[in-house]
Amino acid sequence: MIPRPFVYHAPESLQAAIALLRDHGDQAKLLAGGHSLLPMMKLRFAAPEHLIDLGRIAALRGIELVGNEVRIGAMTSEREILASPLLAEHLPLLVETARQIADPQVRTKGTIGGDIAHGDPGNDHPAVMLALGAHFVLVGPTGERVVQAADFFLGTYVTALEPDEVMTEIRIPKPAAGSGTCYAKLKRKTGDFATAAAAVVLRVEQGRCASVAIGLTNLAPMAMRAEAAEAALSGHPVDGAAIAQAGRLAAEACEPGADLRGDEDYKKAMAGQMVQRALRTALSRCTG
Repeated sequence: MIPRPFVYHAPESLQAAIALLRDHGDQAKLLAGGHSLLPMMKLRFAAPEHLIDLGRIAALRGIELVGNEVRIGAMTSEREILASPLLAEHLPLLVETARQIADPQVRTKGTIGGDIAHGDPGNDHPAVMLALGAHFVLVGPTGERVVQAADFFLGTYVTALEPDEVMTEIRIPKPAAGSGTCYAKLKRKTGDFATAAAAVVLRVEQGRCASVAIGLTNLAPMAMRAEAAEAALSGHPVDGAAIAQAGRLAAEACEPGADLRGDEDYKKAMAGQMVQRALRTALSRCTG
């Protein structure tokens, strides 16, 4: 199928994009990489009358370190994330995640902001943002606001982003020194969404868990934290028994939907396995 007719806009400034959103309201959609929106338009699940392409706004790209915080422009591509020495040094979890997204063609055009703002529980970055404690900068006609990742994802394809706002930047605090991280993803084939995936940020002091964050992909109506598993690990030795218990608790908290990737019981079981795999790998990467 082909999309319904629409008017294409390619603003060259953020202010121009926001003005277009203000003028056209619910009839407008933002275009980032296009890998989520364009297929929906072709199937006519989405039929915007105005398409606003953010690709020409240079200010929405880039990666920089500001104090103890990494800041990434929302239109930064997955390929740029993979190639960034700064991210490899300070946020290797993000690089590891990008490497597992789709294929090289998709990673060349796909953007981190588009992945997050779409609100798809099957996308990889939302769970990673939860584990990393990220914040998102949202800009609209009334100015800028900063929203925690924990408050941003509200449901399937539902986020805190208002219709007249643009996500401009992702801000991520550097994990504490000595932390280990991992994104463990189970998928049927290259390019597929995750059957189940887990993002872990772990810090260990004197053999005990000093802090841990576990984000889960495609295991609920939205990306989620495995809070019971985190609580069970906190303050305790991170050994085989503790990791197995964390996997069980994470699996119990999941609410996956059955689809071609498996039924609910299978997905819960795989959630537990991915959490255990990510914890073991993150533990092996802890230093100090």
